[in-house]
Amino acid sequence: MLSKSYSNLILECGTDEAGRGCLAGPVTAAAVLLPTAFENNLLNDSKQLSEKNREKLKPVIEETAISFAVTHIFPNEIDEINILNASMKAMQECILQLNPTPEYIIVDGNRPLNGKLGMKQKKGKIFTTEEIEILKLIPSTSIIKGDSKYLSIAAASVLAKTYRDEYMDKIHEEFPMYNWNKNKGYPTKDHREAIKKYGPCKYHRMSFKLLPEQLTLEF
Repeated sequence: MLSKSYSNLILECGTDEAGRGCLAGPVTAAAVLLPTAFENNLLNDSKQLSEKNREKLKPVIEETAISFAVTHIFPNEIDEINILNASMKAMQECILQLNPTPEYIIVDGNRPLNGKLGMKQKKGKIFTTEEIEILKLIPSTSIIKGDSKYLSIAAASVLAKTYRDEYMDKIHEEFPMYNWNKNKGYPTKDHREAIKKYGPCKYHRMSFKLLPEQLTLEF
């Protein structure tokens, strides 16, 4: 059974991302503030859940949460600041949208949430000085495999995954040859075969190795 809290503070939020290893589409983050009374035996790390169960949990989380937020960081910004920075920035943007402001943040992974704030960039949201100070003042802890240990991180992982999957299903209609409705932008064999045949499109991350090196030499 997943734990309710790491800090024992009432307003502790969990945050997580989905799509970091994809070749196309956004990296999507969610942050969730759950009430202390929240319980759900089905909730777990989104990777351990079926699509059906993720879809079942999504409205439960949204209706029960004190507050939640979801943010997409799109390929042009990922290419500018790199995927690790984009993943953290997506979670930071989510936290700034929560109302009330959390007292504590638990993050899935091993990277400090506030490792970089206010980085200079041309694309995407630019944090104000006030927003940077808010993020600096909230204590946070990164927890390896936190999405399988704490309810709020697991809830965030479910929202991040379901919202991202919905987005990939939507852009699949525009570019059906890449099979994003099935592979969701991950580097599957069918996805890479489609890139090889049709080339990349505007939703691909051009800073990523879209094809193995041996394939890029073929003409």
